Amino acid sequence: MVGASNSRTLSGMSRTSALDAGDVRDAAPLFFALGDETRLRLLARLSSGGPGSIARLSAKSRVSRQAITKHLEVLADAGLVESRRDGRERIWAFEPKRVSDAHAYLDRISREWDDALSRLKQFVED
Repeated sequence: MVGASNSRTLSGMSRTSALDAGDVRDAAPLFFALGDETRLRLLARLSSGGPGSIARLSAKSRVSRQAITKHLEVLADAGLVESRRDGRERIWAFEPKRVSDAHAYLDRISREWDDALSRLKQFVED
């Protein structure tokens, strides 16, 4: 059991935040969008199969075209897809930059955990 003085020493160690408030505001919609199975499937289809219309994206799916559209709008709000008009249809395309952003956020959080574990190890060994 860690005594009160040891607890103060450990909690007083300098820590840096993996994500500041602006980063969190930017990352939250991204991870929200990625947190749904249907949206992940849509993103995978767009990233591997190229741009597509609602008709193509909803083919062989148990999800309605209306639901697909709503999911695509969530992905678009997060910057993961873009749409353009082609006649009467909207064509949706994958935007890889935001996936790179997600990777960078996770790398930063991973480094923060590694640093915290190193500090804890050093504290325990001292």
